[in-house]
Amino acid sequence: MVHLRIVAPEAEAQKALALFEKTDSVYNIIVLEDAARKPEGHAILCDVAREDASVVIADLKELGIHHCGSIAVEDIDSQISDVAIAAEKAAAGLPTDAVVWEEVESRTSENVELSGSFLAFMVVATLIAAVGILTDQIILIIGAMVVGPEFGPLAGLCVALVHKRPDVAKRSLTALAVGFPLAITASFVMTWVIDLANLVPEDFSQQNHPFTEFISSPDEFSAIVAVLAGVAGILSLTSAKSGALVGVLISVTTIPAAANVGVAAALGDSAEWVGAMGQLALNLTLIVLSGITVLFIQRRLYIRRKAKHHSDAGRKAAGLDDSPETS
Repeated sequence: MVHLRIVAPEAEAQKALALFEKTDSVYNIIVLEDAARKPEGHAILCDVAREDASVVIADLKELGIHHCGSIAVEDIDSQISDVAIAAEKAAAGLPTDAVVWEEVESRTSENVELSGSFLAFMVVATLIAAVGILTDQIILIIGAMVVGPEFGPLAGLCVALVHKRPDVAKRSLTALAVGFPLAITASFVMTWVIDLANLVPEDFSQQNHPFTEFISSPDEFSAIVAVLAGVAGILSLTSAKSGALVGVLISVTTIPAAANVGVAAALGDSAEWVGAMGQLALNLTLIVLSGITVLFIQRRLYIRRKAKHHSDAGRKAAGLDDSPETS
């Protein structure tokens, strides 16, 4: 279930009420007349089945409420109500499969900023991975994967390309273009300092580190994992259940590959850092391509649902055009 809080002038608020009252998946409608002060108008509270949340919000935007007022969206964790059960039944599909596109855009917009914390996490994660490579400790590699924040901009890029949002795409690419070179440089400097101080483990060998050798040896299985990780990551982002995201982060070797580029370059092993660069490029490319594919399919399903919704009684009551959209 999704909770909506609408603030709108009286004329638009009345149209929104007409829409809500005739839409079976909307319930718990509360009207606070003239309660809003900035901007002035009515405040409307309601709940909507998650499956229909985006199409209802699209109707509100078609009424222009986001220009003259505001639309706030919140998830409802739990609710005890027969009315809510009836509203869910009125909306086709399952709540766990429903995509609230406004929620997806909000999540990705927050995670594509080139901020100090993003760069700090990139550097810290890469340094942890570098130590894992030098000591051949797989647990450190896993820890670095979890700490790494790179999936946010990758997901943001996928959403931006599917939604045709060049501003978000630019911010995502900037974060990746600055974050990875900085992280690789940090890994190079740390390894160079460790080597100068003779702290590199005596038994370390770029050619013989069985637990972390996969980082610089991309193969067909690397490609398969990258594709599956991209699919799982986007599904985790768009679904109501996001617990799978940690598993996605652990399965992707972007941070370890970046770390190994710096480690190998500092130790003068050109074959190793070239292999790590290949692994990094392979992962980044396939994650984005598979993510775009999943989002494109989900978006087409949403457009089909929205086209069917255009003939609903709620839209007619609100005075909205009933001609279906095709894009």
